[in-house]
Parts: sequence; C-alpha cells; structure tokens
Amino acid sequence: MSGAAPLGLRTGSSGSLALPAAAGGRKPGAARGWGWRGAGGEKERLQLLHRALRLVGRRGAGLLLLLAVASAALLCSLFAVVKDDTTSSIIIASNYEVTKAIENSVYPSTARPVVMSKDQYSASDVNTNQLHLSFENLTNHPCDGFAVPPTLFDKKRTGPRPCPVCYVSVDEAFALMPPQASPSPVLQNLDYVSEDSGTANFSNQGSVFGGHVSLDQRNKSFDITSSMTVNCGFVRGKKPGQGTGFDINDDDLLEMEKCRGLVVASAIFGNYDMIQHPRNVSELSKANACFYMFVDEETMAYVKNSSSLYKDNEVGLWRLVVVRNLPYEDPRRTGKIPKLLLHRLFPNVRFSVWIDAKLQLVVDPYLLLERFLWRKNASFAISRHYSRFDVFEEAEANKAAGKYDNASIDEQIDFYRNEGLTHYSTAKLPITSDVPEGCVIIREHVPISNLFTCLWFNEVDRFTARDQISFSTVRDKIRAKVGWMPQMFLDCERRNFVVQAYHRELLEQMIASRRNAPPVEPSRRLKPGSRKAPPSKKPLVKRKKEKKSGRRRVPKPVTWAMDAV
Repeated sequence: MSGAAPLGLRTGSSGSLALPAAAGGRKPGAARGWGWRGAGGEKERLQLLHRALRLVGRRGAGLLLLLAVASAALLCSLFAVVKDDTTSSIIIASNYEVTKAIENSVYPSTARPVVMSKDQYSASDVNTNQLHLSFENLTNHPCDGFAVPPTLFDKKRTGPRPCPVCYVSVDEAFALMPPQASPSPVLQNLDYVSEDSGTANFSNQGSVFGGHVSLDQRNKSFDITSSMTVNCGFVRGKKPGQGTGFDINDDDLLEMEKCRGLVVASAIFGNYDMIQHPRNVSELSKANACFYMFVDEETMAYVKNSSSLYKDNEVGLWRLVVVRNLPYEDPRRTGKIPKLLLHRLFPNVRFSVWIDAKLQLVVDPYLLLERFLWRKNASFAISRHYSRFDVFEEAEANKAAGKYDNASIDEQIDFYRNEGLTHYSTAKLPITSDVPEGCVIIREHVPISNLFTCLWFNEVDRFTARDQISFSTVRDKIRAKVGWMPQMFLDCERRNFVVQAYHRELLEQMIASRRNAPPVEPSRRLKPGSRKAPPSKKPLVKRKKEKKSGRRRVPKPVTWAMDAV
C-alpha cells in the first residue's frame, strides 16, 4: 500500500475528489468548470446539472430563472428598437441638414457682430456696474460647429418636443451686442398716422383704434420708400396710451418711456391666463431689462386677491400695467396690440421679446437676443409652426378647432388668394414656411421691422385676429420690395426656452378635480343602508390539504337557505 498512489481527499463543499496536481499538470482549482475534459469532468458536469435541476424545482430558484429568461428577452427587444431608432435618426438628420443649409443660405453667419469694448458699454444703456466680461477680442464664436442632434424615434411620444440650443454665457452675450443698430433697407424714417374724430372715415373696414384703413391706403403702405407715414394703431389722442383706446395711467407711461435697451412683455386680458414667472434670469438682466405685463381691470382684481407676491403693481419680475378703454370686445384681438406694437408703447427701447401669457420663460432674455438675432445678423425672429407650413392648411385647422368664425376665415383666405397667395411648396425656397408659431417674437426696433409689425397689425385689425393667417402675406409683399424678411427658426428651439402652461380656467378645474374625491361606482348588490359594497370577486385563499390535518371538515348548517325558502 505504501507504493500505491495516495487517495484524494474529499472536499467538504462539492463532495468530489481533489486530484493531485501532478496527475494532469493542473492545479486542483483548475479542475472545476466546464472546460475540464475527461471522465471526471463528465461526472462533474452531470452533478452540477443534477443540482441545477433540483434548484429549479424550488420556488425561489424557479422565479430567478424565469426572471433571467425575461431579462434576456427584454435585452433582445431593446437591441431591435435601437436598430430602428438608428435608421429613423439618419432620416431625421438628413432632413435637418437640408433645413440648416437653407437657413445658412438665407441668413449667413460668417459676419460676426463687432465686439464692444468697455468704453462703448459706458456710452450705452447697459448697467456697467453689473458687467463682467469674460473675453473682449472674440475670434471664434463659442457655438461654432454646434449641430442639433437628431431626435430619436419614440412611438410613445410623437408630438413636438424641445431640442438642444447652444447658448453663450450672459457676459459673452453682452460682449456680442452690436454697437450700432441693424441696417434697415430702403426705409429710414417711419412716422404714424394721427387723426381726430372729425377726419375718420367709418365706411372703411377695421376699427377706430386702427384708423379704418381703406383698401387703397392698405395697398400704398406696401410701396416702401425712404420716409413713410402709415397707420399703426393709436390714431386718436396725444400719444399711445392717452385718449387712444388702450389707455394707460400717466405714471406707467412715464416708467415705460424710461425703459431702454430691452423689454420683455406679455399680456392677459379677460382673466384668461395665469401669470408665469420667468426663471433662470441673470442679475444683469434683472438690472438692465424691463419686464411688463399688460392686464385689464378684471385680471388686475383677480391678481390682487389671489397672488401673495403682489405689491405696488408688481408680481415677481413683472410690472403690471392696467389698460382701460379697450378698443376691442375680443380679448384675443386686444392682445395683438402689445404683441405687435411694442415699439409704439416703448419708444426708447432697442430690443423686445414678446411671450404669450400661456408660456413661461426659462432662459435669460439676453441669450435669446444673441442666439436668434445677433448671431444671425437678423432684426426679427419668430419660430415656424411645428407641423403646418401652408396658410390654407392653417386656415382649415383654425376652422376645425373653432378658433374663429369660419365665414370670416374664408373671406380672408379668398381675399389673399385673389391677391396671388398660393400653397406652400419647394418652389418658395429659401422660404421654409408660410405659417409661424406666433407665441414668441424676438425683434430689434428698427424702421423696417417696425413697418412689418404695423402692417401685420393692420391685417389683424381688418380681418380675423388669427395672425398666423396674415403673416406670410405681409412678409412676401415687403420682401418683394426691399428683400427683407423675418428669420424663422425651428419650433423645437422655441420649446427650449419657453414652457407651455395651462390657462386659468383649465388650471382651476384641474385643481378642483383633485380636491374632490372620485365618485364611488354603485354596486348592483349594494343593499340600502350598507356602507361598503361586497367585493365582486372573492380573494383566492390557498387551503391546506385536509389529509395532512387529519381532521374532517364539517360544513356549517345552511339555515339561511331554509329561511329564504
């Protein structure tokens, strides 16, 4: 026995023999696993398989196995979805590149604004005490080379959504502010019609506030010359806001005249919307920009009673201006006055950002000026509609949604069709759309952009209050004369800096519905006077086997059945 090979010792964990290292040139630890071949390896695999089958029979191990199989199936489906998303992303990316090429051809971005020095800032309206420039000699723009990534396809979210936008810092935005006003092609001086009650011609279309512009006056206003005088609202009284309709308190008018540089404006008429407070506004903007919210008396009374932030006609950053003697019964048409005629209400302001009251601003306003005006060398920027590009389709959508009287919309469309309006097609390139999303307007108050909004307002005063329908007509007529037109950026870029909110009535209904508990659906078996209905299904209770208990289950006597009989 001494010369025999030593017997291997059994391990306490697996019960298999531990082979000596010299037998196969391997360490004992290497003998385990599926890679070890030989008779012992086959036995080892059979034992492992036997143990696995025993584990599968147990509840916990069975659930784990089912979970592993489900996870594998989920991973396979995810790989398939990613493959589909990649294909969709390629298509979206190609469409975006075409749009980007069109925009670059219309609004070249090679000529950057001249960088201002600190001496130039001292001469401007910017508060230099709050200014901290990060650079003064800019050679390459920080956002050069930035491209919007393609949107991944999502079956659960098919509607419009925001997309990334490259912004500079607020200090850099101030550094990129043009020292001089943008050029105004042909038009250099723009004056506005002012008349008394004795000279008004009430036989023409439009309103007293707009001056009852005749058709001949309308057509002549598109003949652009170096000096022009056009109807632009506020035709009565001494100046806008005094005896013109849309009347404003003298103290508010004085403060509005002091506003210079930039004004961010909105309006609520008819107490329709809730005040949305801007977010992410820098200290520089708080010190240099004006925030004005125009309201009627009804809305002002509601704000005073409901807002804890109200103090001295201010709510947060907004300064509330009460407007009296409204020129229109329709609050939507009244809201077009501050939206399109801010250059008349703020005569000393250079830039303005208009935001509908249903939207909340979430990006600093000076970043918007740099991104959509200064970077593109533009003086007017508005986003295009996310899905509709044709005015005729927009009109039909307004009629289907009941946005306005259908006969009035048809009358306006027929008028434009007789003037030469056609459906949108690729033949209109480099124009990318005929329909704007007019809830945000970013503009510089230069003569040509002021003329555009004046003539756009005259169309709203003459026809329907749906300004999306009249936008392209005014744009095309001005472009045919002087080659100027507004810049239209992507709707997903607009959704990057404003957030949609609910109007007041809908919001109050949602709050009220959450306060009230949902009604309990009555049950057919619920007896009068009972507090709780019996469950429709009895819960499943697993009973123990009677054989194990050793006792015989005796049923209870059914006395209730005899009583029922």
